[in-house]
Formats: sequence, structure tokens, C-alpha cells
Amino acid sequence: MVKLNKIYTRTGDDGTTGLVDGSRIAKSAPLMAAIGDVDEANSAIGLAAAALDPANEEAAMLSRIQNELFDLGADLATPPDGQFGFGPHDMALRIVPSQIARLEDEIDGMNDALDALKSFILPGGAEAAARLHLARAVTRRAERSAVAANAGLDLNPLALNYLNRLSDHLFVMTRHINAAAGGDILWKPGATR
Repeated sequence: MVKLNKIYTRTGDDGTTGLVDGSRIAKSAPLMAAIGDVDEANSAIGLAAAALDPANEEAAMLSRIQNELFDLGADLATPPDGQFGFGPHDMALRIVPSQIARLEDEIDGMNDALDALKSFILPGGAEAAARLHLARAVTRRAERSAVAANAGLDLNPLALNYLNRLSDHLFVMTRHINAAAGGDILWKPGATR
């Protein structure tokens, strides 16, 4: 369990931040951009969840996802060497296949009740869905940042898979929420010409 008695440490005043193994990297490093984008996606999901009834099944899904995004942040912040590798004896907190499988099961469950797409969807609709569209876009940015960071590092490939699946999950959830509120808002190509 994490215990923080003091919020400021002054150790980052030099423009660096610490990773799980104690090493320090520049706050401007691609890895830190990815970690920051994951944090922003988590915040956007929290904002969307605030627009849902806490007893709603989507709220429960988002709660699990928010916790997993902290797992994912810890995964990204743990270098993949020594005791912090990707093997069966790995001591680090890592994204695992069952987390991705659960996202896929939830996507399939929500998607089964939806009509097939006939057009691209405009971000909007019910308030929770509109907020989730924003969270989906931020999640896509987090994925791009993680892919960029992976070009110079050896990140857990399951962390990248999780982000890709999560954006799909959020998209389907927006459709699921909007289906109960009148349906998707469809793009009408050239409608304002």
C-alpha cells in the first residue's frame, strides 16, 4: 500500500522524476508523456463516471478501469530489467491478459445489444457519453504516447494492448449509453455544404 505523508519532496525541482526502481528520468521524456497521458485518460474517465448513477453497470466498469489505469501507470513506470522483467517471476505490477480479456468480454456484451454502425459517430449525445468520447480521445493519445515511448524502451506489450482495447471499450460504452438516450449522433457527410 502506498503511504504519502508529504506531497512535495523537491526531488523533481531539477526536471526529473523517479521510476519504480529508483532511477530518475527527465519529466520531458517520452515515457513520462505516456504516463501523464494515462493519468489524464483516467481523470477524463472519472469525469464521465461522475455523470452516471453509481449503481449503473457502466459506472462499475469505469471504476474497475480507473483502478487498472493506476496498474498500467505503475507498469509503465517500472523498467523491464532485473527483478522487474516480464516473466513469471516478475515482482512488478504489470497489466495481465485477464484484464484485456475482461475488457473484450464487456465490449462484446455491450455491443450485442447495439445496431450495426451505418455511419461514423459524432462525439456527443447523453452527458456521460459525451464525456466518454473525450476520455476515448485522450486514451487514444495515451496509446500513441506509449507506442512512441516503446520505440526507445521495452515496455510491456500488454500495456499497449490494454490501451488499444480500452479506447474500443469506451467507444462501445458511448454507443451503449446513447442507445438508451435516443441513439447515436451520426455524421452526415457534407450536410452543411
